[in-house]
Amino acid sequence: MKAGVLALQGDFREHAAMFAEAGATPVLVRTPEELATVDCLAIPGGESTTISKLARRFELVEPIRERAGAGMPVFGTCAGMIVMATEVDGGDPLLSLLDIGVVRNAYGRQVDSFESDVDVRGIGPVRAVFIRAPQVGRVGAGVEVLAEHAGVPVLVRQGNLLAAAFHPEIAGDPRLHRAVLESAG
Repeated sequence: MKAGVLALQGDFREHAAMFAEAGATPVLVRTPEELATVDCLAIPGGESTTISKLARRFELVEPIRERAGAGMPVFGTCAGMIVMATEVDGGDPLLSLLDIGVVRNAYGRQVDSFESDVDVRGIGPVRAVFIRAPQVGRVGAGVEVLAEHAGVPVLVRQGNLLAAAFHPEIAGDPRLHRAVLESAG
C-alpha cells in the first residue's frame, strides 16, 4: 500500500517513518500527480498558513478535496487538522473537509508545549505531543470524538477523515497510522 504524506512543510519525514513502520510504502506528495498514486494521505503538523499557501501554489487543494470526497482516507495532525477544518477561528479554511471548528495555537506558544497520554477509543492510551496545538471548539453532527484531553476533543473522525490536535508521529507511535492504512485497505 502506498501512503502519501503531504511534503510541503512540517514534520512530513516523521509521518513517512510511521507509515513505513506500519508496513506501507511512504510517498512524499508535492504534486497532483504524486497524490494520484497514493491510497491515503497524511497532512503533517507545521505552519498551517505556510502549508495552505504552498498547497494553493502547487495546485493540490482541489485534488485533495476530490480524493477525500471519493473516500481516500486523510489523516491530519496539528496544522493538518487546521487545514482540514471547515471553520478556523481568525482564519480562512483551506480544504473544508472536516466539520469542526478549530482555534489555532489554543494551547499556547512553543514554550507551552507538553506531552500527555490520551485514551483513544478502540486503540488505548496514545502518547500525545502538543506543540502550539489547535483546539477543537465545535464538533459537527457527523463527527465522532475518539479522544479528549481535559474534556476537550483532541482526536476526531468523520467517515474517512481522521484529525488529531497532537503529534502521534513525534511520539513514535504508529497505531493511528496503522488505523489509517486499515481504513484504506
